[in-house]
Amino acid sequence: MAKIKGTIIVDTERCKGCGVCVASCPFDVLRLSPYVNGKGYNYAYMETPDNCTGCASCAIICPDSCITVYRQKIE
Repeated sequence: MAKIKGTIIVDTERCKGCGVCVASCPFDVLRLSPYVNGKGYNYAYMETPDNCTGCASCAIICPDSCITVYRQKIE
């Protein structure tokens, strides 16, 4: 059975750092960055990308739709 590897892309300029995606991630992948975007918000990023399965919980719950999820099969 193939393993699924996930990754996300966060639109850092649209992210307002609400942290909802961080709380919704079942694999503890996301964190808020210590850096800020152009609007002064700490944006979300993947702290432990190897743990991501591409479940898309973060993208579904994001109120600003600034997360895109990609999945890849690993043989």
